[in-house]
This record gives sequence, C-alpha cells and structure tokens, in this order.
Amino acid sequence: MNPVTSALPAQRLESHIADSKPNYIPGDAVAEANRCLYCHDAPCVTACPTGIDIPTFIRKIGTGNLTGSARTILSANLLGYSCARVCPVEALCVGACVYNAWHRNPPIQIGRLQRFAVESVFANGSAATLLSKAAPNGKKVVCVGAGPASLACAGYLALEGCSVTLLEKRAIAGGLNVTGVAPYKMDATGALAELAYIQSLGVTIQTGVEVGKDVTPEQLLKDHDAVFVGVGLGGDSKLGIPGEAGPGVFGGVEWVEKMKLESGYALEGVRRAVVIGGGNTAIDVVRELAKLGVPDVALLYRRTEADMPGYRHELELARKEGVRLVERAVPASFVRTGDKLAAVALADGREVACDLCVVAIGQGKLGALVSSFPGVATSDKGLALGEPMTGTTGNPKVWVGGDVTGGELVVTAAQDGKRAARSIAAALGIKARENAPYLAGHR
Repeated sequence: MNPVTSALPAQRLESHIADSKPNYIPGDAVAEANRCLYCHDAPCVTACPTGIDIPTFIRKIGTGNLTGSARTILSANLLGYSCARVCPVEALCVGACVYNAWHRNPPIQIGRLQRFAVESVFANGSAATLLSKAAPNGKKVVCVGAGPASLACAGYLALEGCSVTLLEKRAIAGGLNVTGVAPYKMDATGALAELAYIQSLGVTIQTGVEVGKDVTPEQLLKDHDAVFVGVGLGGDSKLGIPGEAGPGVFGGVEWVEKMKLESGYALEGVRRAVVIGGGNTAIDVVRELAKLGVPDVALLYRRTEADMPGYRHELELARKEGVRLVERAVPASFVRTGDKLAAVALADGREVACDLCVVAIGQGKLGALVSSFPGVATSDKGLALGEPMTGTTGNPKVWVGGDVTGGELVVTAAQDGKRAARSIAAALGIKARENAPYLAGHR
C-alpha cells in the first residue's frame, strides 16, 4: 500500500456512499470518445479554466492511446484526475459542448473520459514518466499548504528541476480534495492517489508543520528562492444564535471531514437532518446525508431558490434523492431538550425538527497568516491580493493562489498554481522547454 493512502482509517462513513459517475470500462470509453466531433476552436476548451486540449485527448482515447491522452491532460492540468471527478462540468466543458444546442444527443461526457485516461495511467504505474523532467537547477521553492493550488505549483516546478517542499499543518496532505470533496464525486482514497502522483514528480511533503508556529515566514524567505502561499480558507463560519454551541450542530466543512476521515463515525439515531445554507457545500451535505440513509433531510435557505448561489443541477439531483428545500428560512435559535438537539427555530415562528444540523454558510479567511509574509497584502475581506495571471504579490519572493485569493473550484486552484509556477520559473531564470507547455502557454 502507498504510504499516503495507508494513513486513512479503514472504517469511514464515506465508504458507504457510491460513486455517482463510475469510471468507464474500455469499450464504453472508446464508444463515447468516438461521438466527439473534434470541433475546430472547440468551445469546451475555452470553457476549461486550465485550457486542456479536450478534442485531442478524446481522440487519443478513441485510438487506444491512453498514455498520449493522459499526457495531453496533465500537461495542462497536473490535477487532471481530481478535476475530472469534482469539476462542475455541467457549468464548464460539458455545458459548452455543441451537442447541447441540438437537443438530440447528450453532450460528450468529458469529465468521465478524462478520468478514464488519467486513472488508467495511475493504475498501470506509468504516470510518473509521462512528463519529462529537467535536470536539477539548484533553486529551492516552498509551498505553504498542500491543497490543489500548491500541488499544481509544486509539481510543475519539480518537473523543471526545482527542489520543492510543501508544508502542511494537518497530519494528512491534499487539502479539501482529501478532507472536503463529496464522496459520490471522489473519496479520500482517490485524492491520495493523485497526491502520490505529485510526490512521484520529486515533490517533498512535510505534514504537521504550521507556519507561524513551527517555522516563521522570515525563515522560509531566507531559506528559499521563492514561496507560494496556497493555504485555502479557515474554519466554518457560525450563525451566532442561541443553542449553536452544543451536541448535534456542526460546521459544514467540519462535518464533511468527520464523515470522510473519522474512524467509526456513524449516524446512529439520526432520523431528521437539517443543513443551513444555499451554496455548493450545503447542497453536497444534504446529498451526502440522503445517500447515507437519513429519512428526512431538509435544506434551509434564508432567501428563495432563485437566489441560491449553489449549482442548480446539483439541487435538482438532491431533490430526486429526497431532499426538501425550505425557503425564506432565517434561523433564530436552536431548540434543545436538555442537551439534545430538537429543532431549528426560524425568525418567522416556524420550527424545523432535527436530530442533526450542519451549518454550511461559508468559511473564515486566513488573512493574518498571509499578511505575516512581509509585503503581502490582503483585502478588507481577508483574501490574499495577488496579480490574477501570475499570483505575484508586493514581495518579489512570494506568490499566492487558490481559495486564499477567493477562488472556489479545484480547477481554478490548479490553474492558479500553474500560472504561479510559470511566473516563479521566469523570476528564477528558468527557461521554458519545448516539451513543457505549461511554462510556455498563455493560460
């Protein structure tokens, strides 16, 4: 067993949730690939934040060249595996497919084809040799946080000969791909398989290391030629209403991590669950609870469905799974019988009975950590301020990217990491090689 996957406990609640889009078998993948029209100026490519050459990787699947297909994907997006599984493709590449306008045949299942190609090379052990590596160049780079943005930045710089170390304060690396992704999209085992791939490129990961506690920003700047800060977001935001602090009430990210990683956690006795929020995390949680067999699952949102920021297609799937939406639901307090959670009381006098409540209304920002690096500024909302196309900051040795700058998707974090790697390489005098399109490209 790979050492990164051996860190996962065997008895995890997420293992009871089935994959909603299982990997293709070879024949089905080829059949789907052969439906692609290989459009000139393909709209799917434009819709992909990382600019993957989608028609080319699909054509290679159709001809049986899975190695070439995976190489095309990973050249543009080192996190092509997780993005294939967790991207909201309905709003990105698949949503842009020309088949949508014809209303006769379904759009090409780009995400599933991408997963098939990359998972195939992960399985046969050839992934580490897909992209050529440059000779060591003596440059040292450290990435703070080991989530998607840092993984992408680190992997590409390692390919160019840099000595790259990722620092992760948790005991397990991978960021929200490991701790926060809905298991019906990708479980923690899948995320750690991708983490192992990034390590195979020559990236060193140190867990249990917290900047500001175990090492100072000044020491990192002294010891390295460049620093990338991709620390993501902080803890769950709270409602601040009576009864919130007590058994049965969890933050959204807190509950998902518990469900995915905590050994032996179960939902015994939970018959009625409420999730508060209207974003994608809230919708993920209600779907998870429904899939885990909770008989009554309600999503409480303070405005109307039309105002919800979460993806509409995900909400419709939640409804099909038995979730009910309660609109104009402004929580006023938590009702308890003794210490036991009984209901959520709303400002208009309604009560929604529940044994479990998950509050998924956003996360705090890590502006204090970011601004501890000299010359790095943050917005009034606590987000890191970096140049969007490069990640550069007011400190010539510090770059930023990912959710810490306001991003929301794995794929945009991966793109931030790629752009930062390109900018760091240029700043360190590393010239783009002909077979390193991620450094030579413009996206």
